[in-house]
Amino acid sequence: MTAATADRLQFFNPFHRPAGTLDLSPLTRGLVIVSGTLMTAICFVAIGRAMLGLSGELPHLRHFVIVFHVSTVLPCVPLGLYLLLAPKGTALHKQLGKLWVALMVITSLSTLFIRPGMELSWIHIFVPITLRASYLIIAKARRGDMKGHRNEIVSLYLGALMIPGIWAFIIKGRLMNVMLLGS
Repeated sequence: MTAATADRLQFFNPFHRPAGTLDLSPLTRGLVIVSGTLMTAICFVAIGRAMLGLSGELPHLRHFVIVFHVSTVLPCVPLGLYLLLAPKGTALHKQLGKLWVALMVITSLSTLFIRPGMELSWIHIFVPITLRASYLIIAKARRGDMKGHRNEIVSLYLGALMIPGIWAFIIKGRLMNVMLLGS
């Protein structure tokens, strides 16, 4: 193995450097890697099954709001994973971070239009959580509070992205459940 290959592989090792203000602790880094990688893989499998016609009928796709919501949330999983693991403070990190926060806000607001019977459900609790966290992510970064900035992002990624994502695959009849497991 060459030194260049070893350097590239360091990116995937949660223990390769000591945690500083911008880095995640080894435990948090491991949790982010495992949850983000598994969720990304499950999303790819579900999309692949649907594209190959193995999911059965997908009546959800008749509703623009559901298609819009899913198309804004799906990139958030691998993009958030990359942002949490990649070097911080670079121009690329800042631009992709703005994109990720924008996608999270758009995704959360789109859920307000996905309501059977025009009622809010328990999942809508993540809308104000996401909006608050998004504001704090930007405010803390501008103030230079990078530790607070990092903590808000990790909380938003694991809390408002992974928890509803898991439920989207578990609850029978939801689009991602049907795409992954069939009808």
